[in-house]
Amino acid sequence: MIRKRIACLAGALGGVLAAGAAHAAQPRPWETGFQPAATPIMSQIEWFERYTLWFIVPITLLVVVLLAWCMFRFRASRNPVPSQTAHNSAIEIIWTVGPVIVLLFIAVPSFQLLTAQYNPPEKPTMTIKATGNQWNWDYEYESAKPLKFNSAILLDQKTRVADGKQNLAEYPRLLTVDHELVVPVNTTIRVLVTGADVIHSFAVPAFGIKADAVPGRINETWFKAEKPGMYYGQCSELCGKDHAFMPIAVRVVTKDQFNTWYKAAQADLDGANKALMAVVDGKNNVAAAKSAQKVVVAAN
Repeated sequence: MIRKRIACLAGALGGVLAAGAAHAAQPRPWETGFQPAATPIMSQIEWFERYTLWFIVPITLLVVVLLAWCMFRFRASRNPVPSQTAHNSAIEIIWTVGPVIVLLFIAVPSFQLLTAQYNPPEKPTMTIKATGNQWNWDYEYESAKPLKFNSAILLDQKTRVADGKQNLAEYPRLLTVDHELVVPVNTTIRVLVTGADVIHSFAVPAFGIKADAVPGRINETWFKAEKPGMYYGQCSELCGKDHAFMPIAVRVVTKDQFNTWYKAAQADLDGANKALMAVVDGKNNVAAAKSAQKVVVAAN
């Protein structure tokens, strides 16, 4: 009985600590759905998926039932002399009008979603240029005091430790970078995407965005992150031998934290990043510890 209680307490405590640390949206083992939505557009995409399933599932079941019924009812042993019927007006009208109605019900919200993806509801207050290289990203904040830096994958364990990113729950393998793209929460961000060498693709699943980075051409997308945290994506266009090692990391922080980081990053990018990590990760650890303490008290 005591062992069982200890095991349950340890499991609950571990879950709380993991939840406190797992403020990042990233791929999960055996994941079959979307990552948690962090923007209004991604929320609409999730709704549209659930909406279309109400058409896809019944249609699939209907087709399976009709196929099974036809194979059973009209098999050669039971129907040695097949029917010579060539036309049936009622059936032909149904299978023409029915799909048209279904497509209309799908097309209207689909076009609305597509329009929303290209037209932000408000004027963007920040513009960032993302340039894809083989195999890293250049980010440039376009403002009165521009800021530009490179973001590349972190593979070396020593560098991870030096940067304070050894926690794989927050900084996962093959997705962690040396310099994250930092943006303020609840701010409409315009992203200008281009490529420096070959075609890349800037994609962040939790934001519901994906824009091809084509050399000599600028594509535009936008997002408005509603939840602070770390969000990961990857280049989603085959771009050479290290295509799988070209992650995207976006850190969403409060506006005050962003302003402080931006001013400091003008002079010392690495120092600004470490100071921001100390503030953000410290708050998350305190919140996780408080939650864990509540679990322990409740268990006692």
